[in-house]
Amino acid sequence: MVAPATASSNPGSPVDFDVAIEVFCSYLTVEKRYSPHTVSNYRRDLQEVATELDKMHVADWSGANAFNMRTVISRQHGTGLSGRSLARRLSAVRSLFKHLIRHNHIDINPVADVPAPKDHQKLPETLQIEDIQRLFALKGDDVLLLRDRAVFELIYSCGLRLAEVVQLDTDSIDMQAGMVRVVGKGSKARDLPVGKEALNAVREWQLRRSELQRGNSTEKALFVSNRGARLSARSIQQRLKTLAKKTGISHNVYPHLLRHSFASHLLESSGDLRAVQELLGHADITTTQVYTHLDFQHLASVYEKAHPRATNKSATNKQAVNKRAAGKSSRG
Repeated sequence: MVAPATASSNPGSPVDFDVAIEVFCSYLTVEKRYSPHTVSNYRRDLQEVATELDKMHVADWSGANAFNMRTVISRQHGTGLSGRSLARRLSAVRSLFKHLIRHNHIDINPVADVPAPKDHQKLPETLQIEDIQRLFALKGDDVLLLRDRAVFELIYSCGLRLAEVVQLDTDSIDMQAGMVRVVGKGSKARDLPVGKEALNAVREWQLRRSELQRGNSTEKALFVSNRGARLSARSIQQRLKTLAKKTGISHNVYPHLLRHSFASHLLESSGDLRAVQELLGHADITTTQVYTHLDFQHLASVYEKAHPRATNKSATNKQAVNKRAAGKSSRG
């Protein structure tokens, strides 16, 4: 049985669904300094939950309890929403309730102990090193190609998120020191080393950047569009997809795939999980540990191909021995 609301559901009330969401999102923007993309995700998740609660005749956020919140999550899981998406949604709702408690609008957090359904862990996709080399092998002096190569070299060289590369300004990168400062989730800045190939690509782009500025000398963005404004995330996604097709890569290539590839290739060659965590800007090392599974897959593949006592290879050798024995028997 759904508990009745314990506070007024009048529009304008601090616990009114829409009012609370907007006040909370304003807090995330102004005080927490979350990116517009992150705040948009919070707003969407909270609105989806509020819609479900409204369908259950819950008047406002004060009427939410553990029972009806579990029902919401169960229903949304039934529509095909993944456990990971629901975990993010629950995290947004928990944060909202903490904010309401802090401002004395409610007394308890009804989702404090509500778990998200678990998915089978899906390993991130990566590109092979050969595909990376093919992607960056395209040569030419077209200014858009030079810009695109600089963007994608930088993402792969530093393991940048799409939002991080979009936010880069001309003073974000120190060409002499070979370092770039990026602002990640939660407005946390980190300084990252930039590889030689990426530095060369950025240098070539910087020499031609003015051709796209269209007289807009005040634009601070490191990467600009052909209209002279900051290059958008959508444009980067589309340009990468186009570039991948030109080089004959069959994968669905997207910016975060370059970040995954950076992490996997670096961990494969160094084995230093902590260093990869720092470079990626992960707050929790468990987030980084997913790449150890990819590394294990690679090691397992090498083992199967190379070790004389590997199961598959042993079976193959046994078949070959039996075949040779049968041949000798027929000749005898």
